[in-house]
Amino acid sequence: MSELHFYNSYTRQKEKFESITPGHAGLYVCGPTVSGESHMGHARPYITFDVVQRYLKHLGYKVRYVRNITDAGHFEEEGREAVDKVDEKAKLEKMEPMELVQKYTNLFHYGMYQFNCDDPAIEPTATGHIIEQISMIETILEKGYAYVVNGSVYFDVKKYAENYPYGKLSGRILEDQLETTRELDGQDEKRNKVDFALWKSAPPQHIMRWKSPWGEGFPGWHIECSAMSSKYLGDVFDIHGGGMDLQFPHHESEIAQSTIAHGHPPVRYWMHNNMITINGKKMGKSYNNVIKLSELFSGNHPILEQAYHPMVVRFYILQTHYRSTLDFSNEALQASERALKRLWEAYEILQKLTHKGNAEAEDKELDAKVATFCHECDDFMNDDFNTAKVVANMFEMAPIINGIKGGQVSSGALSSGTFLLLKTTFQVYLENILGLKPLQASQSGKLDNVLALLIDIRKDAKKRKDFSTSDQIRNKLAESGVQLKDEKDGTVSYTIE
Repeated sequence: MSELHFYNSYTRQKEKFESITPGHAGLYVCGPTVSGESHMGHARPYITFDVVQRYLKHLGYKVRYVRNITDAGHFEEEGREAVDKVDEKAKLEKMEPMELVQKYTNLFHYGMYQFNCDDPAIEPTATGHIIEQISMIETILEKGYAYVVNGSVYFDVKKYAENYPYGKLSGRILEDQLETTRELDGQDEKRNKVDFALWKSAPPQHIMRWKSPWGEGFPGWHIECSAMSSKYLGDVFDIHGGGMDLQFPHHESEIAQSTIAHGHPPVRYWMHNNMITINGKKMGKSYNNVIKLSELFSGNHPILEQAYHPMVVRFYILQTHYRSTLDFSNEALQASERALKRLWEAYEILQKLTHKGNAEAEDKELDAKVATFCHECDDFMNDDFNTAKVVANMFEMAPIINGIKGGQVSSGALSSGTFLLLKTTFQVYLENILGLKPLQASQSGKLDNVLALLIDIRKDAKKRKDFSTSDQIRNKLAESGVQLKDEKDGTVSYTIE
């Protein structure tokens, strides 16, 4: 497959990628809600779409990758009052909302840095685009697809569904939703239970609030992505990505409100990665199996048998096709760790090898086999970003590399062109496209031990009321890029790059 094709969640088929503007690609991915620390489930979409934007760049596209930060407005509607997650968590942690947002945004960036994810071109925030959201809501109201009740604005889903294919992305049928939606407190002001909030009136105790034509309040969850994606990528853009759990209601709502605001659907291609389960169970607080990224890297979680290097986690995720379910287990992570070490050792050997062959020593069958393995990597990526098959091909080539080093395979068995192709393929795919780096686990572990020791010394100094020593340790670490944060459960540290 010489041209890029991938699965469009909206049409449910693989399609050839043709960007709106030749040579340019616009990619929008729903970012985290920074009311808490990112967890294992967040790793998959951001690693997946990091590889997507890396490969698009490899193909020569100038990519504008936009990934938002939800720092307000992501609330649950199934209650008497709509609850802004950031607002509520800020009260629990006794912090200003923007202080809380900064804390968890820093931790999210730290996790992405550890995973070697490239920064997006633009990382807009919901609170930074209140004006754009209000403007879009006003347009939807003017077109008659929203209504105001008690200072809140709701999108009229039933009216939309009479004129547009509501539910096509998620496969939801509106009639079924109307019949099965539970009776919930606080929803009597909606015309229909399926309607969603574009703007919510803020009760007196609500901290995060903005002035609007309908009174003081805060935006709904869905409107932020429609407003920010259109601002930076246009009314119609190429690719919208996210986890499949966002198909409904988030992405379905985005399509509806953007279609009304702009007069046409907002996105050409929808991409969704599948979920991560843990030992066969969905991640959830009730199962006590939500693993934060800091816990994953430190091993500090009851489920974990050890700490896992971020590159092992990245490699583990890319060993499975992004649309397949991925089951997390210690055995799977440990197998990925061993596999990545073997593959990287072969790559390091290959980097040191030089071609010393001649035409008479060439093994034409082996030469053709290696060339095929290399070229297939492009074919696999062009066929729905199949990183799993790329990795499999690299494992097919690793024994050949080891054989050349050990003498079992003649150094001249490959033609000079194929030898160069082999070197180039490993470098381009392992580092540039898959975004992997060497583990260096032992050094990382030693530094973690030193940091833990310094935190213990500082803790002891604080007990003795030796605040001079305590502050000195904290300040010196901060100068080195390590931020300490004292919390009720102890001191946590994270690196600010």
